[in-house]
Amino acid sequence: MIKARFLLITALALSAATLAPMGMTGALAQGAAKPTLLGTFKDWTMWSYDGAYGSNQGKVCYIYSEPDKMRPTRLDHGRVSFSITVVPAEGTSTEANFVAGYQLKEQSKVTVEIGGKQFTMFTEGDSAWLVNKEDEAALLDAMRAGSRMVIKATSRRGNDTSYDYSLSGVTAASDKMKTDCTGG
Repeated sequence: MIKARFLLITALALSAATLAPMGMTGALAQGAAKPTLLGTFKDWTMWSYDGAYGSNQGKVCYIYSEPDKMRPTRLDHGRVSFSITVVPAEGTSTEANFVAGYQLKEQSKVTVEIGGKQFTMFTEGDSAWLVNKEDEAALLDAMRAGSRMVIKATSRRGNDTSYDYSLSGVTAASDKMKTDCTGG
């Protein structure tokens, strides 16, 4: 359930990030909720939408960014992103999701490094989530305290990849998400 929901959220985020700058404001897909950009905070954006595909999940909010460096440079990485999502109606407060523009190696681990702290994610298809749900708040805290985040993954073809993210703006974006989505 969680994986399917976040694949949908990620697809919506990628669609919105692609369509919004081009001025396209129509429905993203038949029956899909339309995300609304609620703010741009340096290298992070904050989005929200109400439910998805007729679900009763209520308001969904997420912060989103794409890497500013991708290695190795010789590879076509596709669209790569990282998001933190809040779904108050489901008790989801800070679920992290990494999406690669390619299939990740089955049963591999993705690592997230921020200021000497490391977090481990499990993979499914082109996406990854934290192995330990209990680490979600600590990951967001590290992001808020840090300046750079490095994510390392392995493609289905066996290529080791690395993505550098600026964390500039993540505090303001996550504050906006907390205020707008949880009332806190």
